[in-house]
Amino acid sequence: MNLQFTRLDQPDVEIANTLNKWDNHPDLIPYIRPNQSREDLQKQWNITVEELNQRMDSHHIYLIYFEGKLVGEMNFMVDPGHLYKKVRGTAWIGITIGDPVARGKGIGYKALRYLEMEIKKQGLTRIELGVFEFNSQAYKLYRQMGYQEIARIPDFTYWNDKMWSDIRMEKVLA
Repeated sequence: MNLQFTRLDQPDVEIANTLNKWDNHPDLIPYIRPNQSREDLQKQWNITVEELNQRMDSHHIYLIYFEGKLVGEMNFMVDPGHLYKKVRGTAWIGITIGDPVARGKGIGYKALRYLEMEIKKQGLTRIELGVFEFNSQAYKLYRQMGYQEIARIPDFTYWNDKMWSDIRMEKVLA
């Protein structure tokens, strides 16, 4: 498998356009951002290269390439305000496999392992994440990788005509 992870240092229009395509894809929206209503699912989010540069001030962003093609993005923030457990030295992570061709190939597993190594290099010892209750595939992956459920925040996001919880999970790095 030809898989490569690259730290985003110089965002450009092509990268921003690809991220915007994923952020606005109807099949991905329910999985990558919380929505309070059916109308929220329709909203378009677009990030500019300048905004992406600003995001890099608070996010460590990595691009995922499969067979030479950009297929996903992963990132972490250190000690953001939305942590469920306010433990200093915690990385909050996010991962998106945006290209459907890359799903179901174990790329998420390998990407998460890589992200964990990068977090350890920063001297951080704890990871926290949120996964929406209906995203059973991601929840199963996180459990297999040693993440433990620490909380459920009810009525967090809207999808498929109802509100769902956000499941918060943590992993302490050895």
